[in-house]
Amino acid sequence: MEIHSRSEEVLASADSHRDGAVRWFNRFDSRNRRVTLYLYNFLGYMRILGLSAFYHDSAAALLVDGDIIAAAQEERFSRHKHDSQFPRNATQYCLDEAGITMDQIDHFAFYDKPFLKFERLLETYTAVAPRGFQSFRQAMPLWLREKLFQKSLLTSELKAFAPNVDFASKLLFAEHHQSHAASAFFASPFAEAAVLTLDGVGEWATTSLAIGCGNNLKMIREMHFPHSLGLLYSAFTYYTGFRVNSGEYKVMGLAPYGTPIYRDRILDNLIDLKADGTFRLDMSYFDYCSGLRMTSKRFHDLFGAPPRNPNSLLDQRHMDLAASIQEVTEEVMLRLTRSIVKETGHNKLCLAGGVALNCVANGKIMRDGHVKELWIQPAAGDAGGALGAALCAYYGFKRQPRTIDSNSDSMQGSYLGPSFKQKDIEKRLSDSGARFTVVNDTNLIGQTVSALSEGKAVGWFQGRMEFGPRALGARSILGDARSPTMQKLLNLKIKYRESFRPFAPSILREDVGDWFELDSDSPYMLLVAKVNEEHRRQTTPEEDALFGIEKISVRRSSIPAITHVDYSARVQTVHLSTNPLYYNLIKNFKKQTGCPLIVNTSFNVRSEPIVCTPEDAFRCFMGTEIEYLSIGNCVLNKEEQDPALISDYKDNFEAD
Repeated sequence: MEIHSRSEEVLASADSHRDGAVRWFNRFDSRNRRVTLYLYNFLGYMRILGLSAFYHDSAAALLVDGDIIAAAQEERFSRHKHDSQFPRNATQYCLDEAGITMDQIDHFAFYDKPFLKFERLLETYTAVAPRGFQSFRQAMPLWLREKLFQKSLLTSELKAFAPNVDFASKLLFAEHHQSHAASAFFASPFAEAAVLTLDGVGEWATTSLAIGCGNNLKMIREMHFPHSLGLLYSAFTYYTGFRVNSGEYKVMGLAPYGTPIYRDRILDNLIDLKADGTFRLDMSYFDYCSGLRMTSKRFHDLFGAPPRNPNSLLDQRHMDLAASIQEVTEEVMLRLTRSIVKETGHNKLCLAGGVALNCVANGKIMRDGHVKELWIQPAAGDAGGALGAALCAYYGFKRQPRTIDSNSDSMQGSYLGPSFKQKDIEKRLSDSGARFTVVNDTNLIGQTVSALSEGKAVGWFQGRMEFGPRALGARSILGDARSPTMQKLLNLKIKYRESFRPFAPSILREDVGDWFELDSDSPYMLLVAKVNEEHRRQTTPEEDALFGIEKISVRRSSIPAITHVDYSARVQTVHLSTNPLYYNLIKNFKKQTGCPLIVNTSFNVRSEPIVCTPEDAFRCFMGTEIEYLSIGNCVLNKEEQDPALISDYKDNFEAD
């Protein structure tokens, strides 16, 4: 397997760093963000805006002297899932959060290098010509009109904020996988670590290894397109009838219903996997280089049928395919991480890139034992590239010193999005026609706990919105994990999605070892662990004989709403330090019920971005069968609302 060696710096150029920075002001008065931001502005600290855009999941992230002040995906504001447009709204939010204007930004960092990506496209089309002409003909006009000249396009977009600023002189470009690696290492609590990034493809890289030490991040090796674990998984996403770049998590959720009977067929034909985790794909089975499809006729012949029509029913074969590609993916990641630890001597590992969102594989890496400490960037996909580009600029280009807290990462629980003041919430709800009661914090928690205990689905909208694809107790729909009907209610009547999709538990950090085969932090819902034996229910022989989706009706534990068919759960540990209100909600639920965990799923319906504003939350509340809404200090009961405001909300969005 050809591995590409790299020795260049994170960014192409370097600059001397400032002397005499008063770093302790970065941590001054953490309870009062206004005071801290005033000090930043008064003392003239360095401000860097990171951007990702034009492919999918565009986002903006703002650093002030190395601290993450704000970060958000454009989709949350535009309400278009995976929005790829320039993140105008997310950028304006970042500026507003910091209380600055665009002309006060020192540098703008973009998350990849379009010329390198264009080079890869041209070389690929040339290599497969004349095949792929249709794809080439569709792609080139857009590239020649916009993407190839992204510096001009970015400058034009930025000038809409401040026409007289020389943005071209402030614009920096990081490579795609460098952005991913920086987002993982520099945000982690590690002073030194290996960094593994895996995704579909950036410019050329699909998998990369870096070593981080202090404020230095050195890219060591890469695997290049078209040999990609992310694209291999996406090929099976496409083949099983789901949408590429959004349906991969469905394949992961479907896998436990199947048996990995195609594992050897994949390893014998599609991928030449080496002992160290490096690999090559047999491209005769794929069509993503030359065509507009992921798989070729040879792939279809190998597995005995054409791709599933998205509108047709899933059958056992599709579940077995999902189980098979999931197991192969886990094997690749385990071999890679074992060889990285052995080769580098680093047993602390950071992960980023879209494949790092495969929380089942992440859990197996932890249990494997070779990696002693694992930190995964919560915004592991392209949205996190905006943050990574800003961190590349700050540490790689400006060579700034790095302050590390070994007990905490710098993501602030990933609560980096907008929040709303109580008076603003009340006005927005009133203007929307909502009927609500304002309560104090004690009653807010008490009434929400009562609603959960009564088996109601609860909308929970509190504090700053999460950055990344997971709802972590700020924009969440909550339920009682002990309820045998909650999983079905949430999937079919609230989320309007496939019945097989699992839900995650939010559990008090101090109780996680009592309920799951996990005794480490998992604040970002990126690790899967089994429910402990003492909480499982013994199934009957008749239940064990069930196949496929039939398994979903079996109650497997005392917390059935979050227990998947293989007794696993995607665990979020909740910490008092990062989300005290959510922590106290669960703590009070535990006092009342004895159970220290609740169901947590994102506050949205299928194909809709997670809600951002109070208006978004109220629309979702009125368009679904959510029964109770806690938003700021406002509480809303469904039966008290104006019936005329009820809508068929699920039809507002395309199928995902």
